[in-house]
Amino acid sequence: MELLRSNLSRVQIPEPTHRIYKHECCISFDTPRSEGGLFVDMNSFLAFGKDYVSWNYEKTGNPVYLHIKQTTKSVPEDRPLKKPTLLAIGVDGGFDNNEPEYEESYSIVILPDFVSLPFPSVELPEKVRIAVDTVVNAVGAERKEQVAAWTAEKKLVSEHALTLQQIKSGIVIPPSGWKCAKCDKTENLWLNLTDGMILCGRKNWDGTGGNNHAVEHYKETAYPLAVKLGTITADLEAADVYSYPEDDSVLDPLLAEHLAHFGIDFSSMQKTEMTTAERELDQNTNFDWNRIQESGKELVPVFGPGYTGLVNLGNSCYLAATMQIVFSTHSFISRYFSHQSLKMAFEMAPADPTLDLNMQLTKLGHGLLSGKYSIPATQKDATTGDARQEGIPPRMFKNVIAASHAEFSSMRQQDALEFFLHLVGKVERASNTTPDLDLSRSFKFGIEEKILCPSGKVGYNKREDCILSLNIPLHEATNKDELEAFNKQKAGKGLEENDIRSSDEIVRPRVPLEACLANFASSEPIDDYYSSALKGRTTAIKTTGLTSFPDYLVLHMRKFVMEAGWVPKKLDVYIDVPDVIDISHMRSKGLQPGEELLPDGVPEEVIESAQPVANEEIVAQLVSMGFSQLHCQKAAINTSNAGVEEAMNWLLSHMDDPDIDAPISHQTSDVDQSSLDALLSFGFAEDVARKALKASGGDIEKATDWIFNNPNASVSDMDVSSSNSAQTPAQSGLPDGGGKYKLFGIVSHMGTSVHCGHYVAHILKEGRWVIFNDDKVGISTDPPKDMGYVYFFQRLD
Repeated sequence: MELLRSNLSRVQIPEPTHRIYKHECCISFDTPRSEGGLFVDMNSFLAFGKDYVSWNYEKTGNPVYLHIKQTTKSVPEDRPLKKPTLLAIGVDGGFDNNEPEYEESYSIVILPDFVSLPFPSVELPEKVRIAVDTVVNAVGAERKEQVAAWTAEKKLVSEHALTLQQIKSGIVIPPSGWKCAKCDKTENLWLNLTDGMILCGRKNWDGTGGNNHAVEHYKETAYPLAVKLGTITADLEAADVYSYPEDDSVLDPLLAEHLAHFGIDFSSMQKTEMTTAERELDQNTNFDWNRIQESGKELVPVFGPGYTGLVNLGNSCYLAATMQIVFSTHSFISRYFSHQSLKMAFEMAPADPTLDLNMQLTKLGHGLLSGKYSIPATQKDATTGDARQEGIPPRMFKNVIAASHAEFSSMRQQDALEFFLHLVGKVERASNTTPDLDLSRSFKFGIEEKILCPSGKVGYNKREDCILSLNIPLHEATNKDELEAFNKQKAGKGLEENDIRSSDEIVRPRVPLEACLANFASSEPIDDYYSSALKGRTTAIKTTGLTSFPDYLVLHMRKFVMEAGWVPKKLDVYIDVPDVIDISHMRSKGLQPGEELLPDGVPEEVIESAQPVANEEIVAQLVSMGFSQLHCQKAAINTSNAGVEEAMNWLLSHMDDPDIDAPISHQTSDVDQSSLDALLSFGFAEDVARKALKASGGDIEKATDWIFNNPNASVSDMDVSSSNSAQTPAQSGLPDGGGKYKLFGIVSHMGTSVHCGHYVAHILKEGRWVIFNDDKVGISTDPPKDMGYVYFFQRLD
């Protein structure tokens, strides 16, 4: 007790502004449940495991710690399992995560000799009692932002529901026997709540589904809400109401009145159709989830170094899948594990190591690769009965890597590809002072676009990238006959794809990866290209190649595309990916003998003419609705003149913008810097990224799609490099070698959008494929090589 009293000056009483860590060691994944418990520094409120607390004492001299130890409470083994009704984890109706319960014990420990005093105790100095009580009762910094579930967003009340004007047409809707008013479809029918028209739903990408009559009717009339017939029952909230302007399923609190207008008695109606959400859940649980997660197969758990699972923090599977693969590369293993100890990283870290990227990457690397935490849990998996591991939670790493990023710092689901690019960019910026430690280089390669003008002269546009983003040419499918027979069979039976019970019966297009790579390297025309040789607009030919081959080649399959009106959809397609690929033929060789370069320079008036101009017809229609000319011009420009509906939606959501009345400016400084940085991390040129953001209203996803759909944007109105003085790969510091690569990692996605659903990683380790599904790690018997979203290859030489 005297020893404690002599160190009272090193004890702080926490203020509300203090970040208190008490659930996890800041340099390892030790917790109060670990054998040695957790030690909270009563001066800095950082937490340390038993093996690491002495390092903190040596570094800071802080001697007084609160020791926290948790032990498991006994739980009934016969906990009943329920069939999930939500595409969610850890929420009522979702997949059960069976979290055990724990009880805590405390003591005061004084270093360096680990002298222990019991807590609570009236003999302890008052300052210590108050300080410890404050720590014990505080919400830990690790959990303030944590959500223990991921789930699809809940439906919101439509902004059109309360003001919906219904036409008095005298139409009475019968309780059954419906048919589309414009075709013979008798399923997937939607009742427009304004005029009572019954029309079929959207057509799928492969020609199945409806004939788009319901959405076409909305475009003609602007009548906003429709309800799916067959989903109306006494439980009106479960009815599938769709808002076309909001492009989402919504709630209509006045649905009973709106249905009564057409003589519909909802209380007596029976459910005969799946809602949109039920179709997604059914398809995911019956196909994507089962296939990608290898459900139904005997998953043999695997433990040891390199086989540590990552706990889902709530919508963090995109991070888990990406980091498992990244830490399977030699560059990350070497930098953050083999050649850097935890102590070395801690000694280099600032006062708060939880905020240091190098420390948290090293902590994650050691957590994943040491094998310390890859041991069977005391309880078996309640779903399968298999031995399982608890995994490690990447909370502190997520906080650091996501700092100042609006999306990644949220608890929403994110795009795994976008996160990978963000990670690479962060690592690159952190290595600015020590280029030799820049691991982003192992993924980087040079891209060269060759522009052939009708004059016979050429120009070259060069940039660096760390992913190869590939369009999927569906016309190159190798199973066209099977597809045609399948679609005819469905049409004959009047079925849609979701009506087919067995996923084995569904036929999807199979496109070879070679076709995707060939499509990337093939020639394509650039319309309205300004030729400095011809001094006018013309059509040029662009071909793209690689100037270097990276150590690790990352291929992104563009399964998520934008339809007209920025409506996203996911291509339901298989990609046949071989274990080894050869991209040697994709190497670009620069200026060749006999080629003549285009003259330098693009006239100023050409650059000015390339600035976006509002479509006069769109502006005129909006003005006729009562909006000001300036507002309408801005709406048209910021939606790339996509149409009246898109401009109207933009206008309604930006009426309160502080600069809505400011004159239109073509200055390039009025884009959000964080959005610009995100696009720059993708490898796009800054002027192209600015142009895309302005054309898409600042939306990153739409801007990315705009760039891919406007390849001439990077060359038609900019000065193409007319010299061949670009650095060689060796001069620019980029790795290079042969073009043969071996597949070693796959990130697969389940769900209709990159921002919902679930990500899983499959990795080739020690000659066998292993599945990493959050904290579940096991031998893969059927890796979904044809269902990947992002593929990782390693150069063979």
